[in-house]
Amino acid sequence: MQGSAIGPASYVINSADLTTVTAGNLMFKYADDTHIVIPAANVNSRYAELDHVDRWAQNNNLSLNKAKSVELIFTDCKRKPLEHMPPQIPEIRRDTTIKILGVTMTNPLSAGEHVRDVIGKCAQSLHALKLLRCHGVSDDSLRLVYKAIVLSKLLYASPAWWGFTSAADKQRLEATIWRAIRHGLYTADDITPCQLAEDMDDNLFANILNNSCHVLYYFYFQTTLNILTISDRGVTLCH
Repeated sequence: MQGSAIGPASYVINSADLTTVTAGNLMFKYADDTHIVIPAANVNSRYAELDHVDRWAQNNNLSLNKAKSVELIFTDCKRKPLEHMPPQIPEIRRDTTIKILGVTMTNPLSAGEHVRDVIGKCAQSLHALKLLRCHGVSDDSLRLVYKAIVLSKLLYASPAWWGFTSAADKQRLEATIWRAIRHGLYTADDITPCQLAEDMDDNLFANILNNSCHVLYYFYFQTTLNILTISDRGVTLCH
């Protein structure tokens, strides 16, 4: 059913009983992708989690494709690198980048590579728009197409990665917009990428806050509960 309309829904239903086996580990499933998040304190549970997934697949007439499985160890670039990395799992490739639903993240929790990737794709679209102008498409129509295609591609899923961008990444995004302004595809009076990203963050938070059925509401509720618990213990939080 891969590639069909019912494929993702079928996978979600069939994998409903697939969970982690170690307390503190998390599992995220979307479409036909499964991600296991293991904190540093549970690093020794990697083999148990992998074996559990392998057994679950066999019991459901499936097979775990280890050739397509990837291990990524996230580190804090502001701290001293780990001196002793955990040993690599046999047959599982260890990488420094991962793409999740079109968003590329690197192991220092940086979105720099994702920004470079989308800017490159937007440059190709910019060239296509200039060709359309040569064929007589009006500037007003080109500006509409730019906002609908290029700008939306540039800020796709920005709430997921905007907080991991550096000042240099944001400057690259702004430079991309100024390039479009020079070609008459965007105006200096239009909203900037930073403002658009902040508005998208605000809209997402408002949707989570006002919809208890939102998929992220649980995490908001847990965060609020933790803040209240800490506050009850006499700790003042500033945010």
